[in-house]
Amino acid sequence: MNPDHPAEDEASSTDAQWPLDPQPARGDDVFVFSLFIAGMSPQSRRAVDNITKLCDRYLAGRCELQVVDIYQQPELAQEEQLVAAPTLIKQLPLPLRRFIGDLSDTDRILVRLDIGRRT
Repeated sequence: MNPDHPAEDEASSTDAQWPLDPQPARGDDVFVFSLFIAGMSPQSRRAVDNITKLCDRYLAGRCELQVVDIYQQPELAQEEQLVAAPTLIKQLPLPLRRFIGDLSDTDRILVRLDIGRRT
């Protein structure tokens, strides 16, 4: 029990509806992504290319991707409280995940998305 925050301990020990370890993505899960970019800078273009390739190769037919230019829609960036661009947000399946950068480290992204590599 945390003496500074007793309610925190109570909530975490009695909240059985939220699993501690999220389930791995199933083969039929649809992935919903939002990619926030800053115009068409080289890093933004690489991020769009990299997530498109990843979706095509590993999530064919199971991926919804929304690309948001924060210069064109700054209110969406504010809603998401972004600190950098490009930022990819995986909304579904839960848990929510955020990736910052050009998404070039495919292996790291696949592990964090809990997607197995196809060879």
